[in-house]
Amino acid sequence: MIVENNKSQVTKSIDEELDKIENYIEQALYYARINTVNKDYYIKKNNLEDIVNECIKKNRKVLIGEKIFIDTHDLKIFVNTDSKWIVFILNQIVQNSIKYRKQKEQSKIEIYGVKGKENVVLYIEDNGVGIKKGEITRVFEKGFTGTNGRMLNKKSTGIGLYLCKKLCDKLGIAIELNSIQNEGTKVKLVFPNSSYIDMK
Repeated sequence: MIVENNKSQVTKSIDEELDKIENYIEQALYYARINTVNKDYYIKKNNLEDIVNECIKKNRKVLIGEKIFIDTHDLKIFVNTDSKWIVFILNQIVQNSIKYRKQKEQSKIEIYGVKGKENVVLYIEDNGVGIKKGEITRVFEKGFTGTNGRMLNKKSTGIGLYLCKKLCDKLGIAIELNSIQNEGTKVKLVFPNSSYIDMK
């Protein structure tokens, strides 16, 4: 409340740091519960548009502050999943796009869905710094920060994408990452069209 009622460049910086702390705490809590996730999820029909909007809402301050352009489309698709866990996963991916953006270019994050016969794919693309070719296969390893984490973001923990992969495995969702250094990164979340739930 103090920060909200005393707007200045200093309180803006404090607010940004508070958001970072909140994310680190959230990561720690999810990490602590990673082996008991099957006791704390609820699979139901969810609208991808609602999930994406919730993620954007969580990051709106930094997105606006850093003038990052968000392009969302083709998201009026329903998937069978736990919305809370997916918002967390999507949030980690979007925050990586924010952290590893190009400083001297207009940053852009595009989020869209594609519905197929057997699955629904959610794409998250950015035009950031990208990842070295030899490091792409290691991004889901626990604690792996890579060249970007060491050179561009010294506070990187290497936990975000690790948690994403673990949670996706638990929820039966495939996660794939492709990247070209200096061009950007594309992440895919593949939701199978499950038949074990009555969606009526």
